[in-house]
Amino acid sequence: MPSSATSPDLVGAGPSRPVARAVGRMPPASFFVTSAVFHYLGPSLAVLLFAHVAVLGVAWLRITSAAVVFALWRRPWRILKAANRSQRQVFLALGAVLAAMNSLFYLAVDRLPLSTVGAIEFLGTVILAAVGARTRRNVLALTLAVGGVGLLTAVRLSGQPLGFVFAFANCIGFMIYVILGHRIANTAADGSGSSASPMSGIDQLGLSMLVAAVVATPFGIVPAAVSFTHPVWLLWGIGVGLCSSVIPYVTDQLAMARLPRATFSLMLALLPATATVIGLIVLNQVPTLQDIAGIGLVILGIAIHHDQPR
Repeated sequence: MPSSATSPDLVGAGPSRPVARAVGRMPPASFFVTSAVFHYLGPSLAVLLFAHVAVLGVAWLRITSAAVVFALWRRPWRILKAANRSQRQVFLALGAVLAAMNSLFYLAVDRLPLSTVGAIEFLGTVILAAVGARTRRNVLALTLAVGGVGLLTAVRLSGQPLGFVFAFANCIGFMIYVILGHRIANTAADGSGSSASPMSGIDQLGLSMLVAAVVATPFGIVPAAVSFTHPVWLLWGIGVGLCSSVIPYVTDQLAMARLPRATFSLMLALLPATATVIGLIVLNQVPTLQDIAGIGLVILGIAIHHDQPR
């Protein structure tokens, strides 16, 4: 697929042209590596913030700060008028999913190691592949991934059952996010069905993030209120939003615009491993041999699964 890095939608105003040209010259894999690092660096920082701010309060800070960044940067409400009714429904649905998914993820990592939650989260990727393309390869991939999750859950299920409820609920949310996110990434903001540029997808994602902030506010703003009188905690929460919801989502869009879906899906296999490494370095969560075996099976399952041809 040709790069969209020099399209008008990505380039925008004159001052951004040098940045757009620089982005266009970067290898696609660099976007994914950036996304992989920040995808779990943000949550690891959030876990450390749980000592000062309640879990749902941290989730609200993440969602709201990301929504503010997207609002100031892209002004995504501009696409609302051009969008048709069906696409507006997608924005609402994706916003609700983002609010629920981010909150469930934090509720899970508050109880379970980051590597375990990350492996369960990407089980949904393999399930979607198996449903979309019923091949022996995908059946094997699903078997390996389920076996890996089984190893991960066997040790801790008796100690933290609620954590696994949240983790698997987040997995379902992630599956819905993949479906809706793929739709906005490949459809122009006017709902015409034509191909979307990366920034068009980011605009639609930004609008959905504004919806997510509205959805999350009733149950998140009160727990987050304690940070309003502690500037360091507040800045910490904003940093979590940048690391968790802005940088990964933007780099995902840039990578998906220039990588075939099969290649991008293959690279997803790196994410559970990334979660393990970051959990070890930042949170001192040392995986057991059984954990490593389970994560390895999940990674292998993600790596060998095959997407349905376009």
